[in-house]
Amino acid sequence: MLERAEVGGISIPIALGLLVMMYPPLAKVRFDKTLEIATDKRLMAVSIVLNWIVGPAFMFALAWIFLPNEPELRTGLIIVGLARCIAMVLVWSDLACADREATAVLVAINSVFQVAMFGVLGWFYLQVLPGWLGLPVTSAEFSFWSIVGSVLVFLGIPLLAGFASRIIGEKTRGRTWYENTFLPAISPLALIGLLYTIVLLFSLQGKEIVARPLTVATLALPLLCYFVGMFAIALVVSKASGMGYAQAASVSFTAAGNNFELAIAVSIGTFGATSAQALAGTIGPLIEIPVLVGLVYAMRWLGPKLFPSDPTLPATQPATTPSS
Repeated sequence: MLERAEVGGISIPIALGLLVMMYPPLAKVRFDKTLEIATDKRLMAVSIVLNWIVGPAFMFALAWIFLPNEPELRTGLIIVGLARCIAMVLVWSDLACADREATAVLVAINSVFQVAMFGVLGWFYLQVLPGWLGLPVTSAEFSFWSIVGSVLVFLGIPLLAGFASRIIGEKTRGRTWYENTFLPAISPLALIGLLYTIVLLFSLQGKEIVARPLTVATLALPLLCYFVGMFAIALVVSKASGMGYAQAASVSFTAAGNNFELAIAVSIGTFGATSAQALAGTIGPLIEIPVLVGLVYAMRWLGPKLFPSDPTLPATQPATTPSS
């Protein structure tokens, strides 16, 4: 059974799809540019505030607004909001022709914060803040090693593979061959991995969706509001701070996405595989994936309107740029 193919709470079939999906975007990153981007204080500050202050607070508010009488589902949604994206955002960013190097840096920053802050924020949003507001509190202990394992598997492996590919490819065949021949050849793997992951998620959760349609619908509305709302907030803030299309797209997709594998693993490890909290985690990607695919296309339409004459717009990028 696919659902039993797990190691340390990580689904092997889903992990395979994610790793295949993430490899091409990371192979396209010019790692020599990431250090320069990492010193961009505006980019770092905007992303950190959106991901680690605005995002969790927004999901907390939505969970209480839409699910005031469903404590288990509410807790599951809050956990989804705490698990910031370190995986699929690379694909959304690549499809939208965002700044690959900026996305890679933001993903790395999110990974560090995820290890350091996930447990702290979980304690704050499930116990401290509800207590301050006179709301019921939820006791939960999150496994530090589940968080570390998620970061190492879903970011560490494809990051190392992408870095090694560029170093070896450029040294043996040159940058021209690497970017004009190798990268276009592996680019389809991202979409293949994405489609495989989507099909697998729906097949694994099909019974739950059919058996509990009302619960799915109840979760879908706040999740839809969250993904679209966070994207819109991030896009407005990025433009207001003076960013161009490419960086704004990177910040927006990073802020809107979530690390659903971590959310699912934490919910299962803390509350059990059949819990409502785990169901909320599994419904998350089923809503997130189609919504963010739609936002990729929305950015193609919004980009020229919000960032007129911007040289980083997809339509103005060189034709040889992979996936542009």
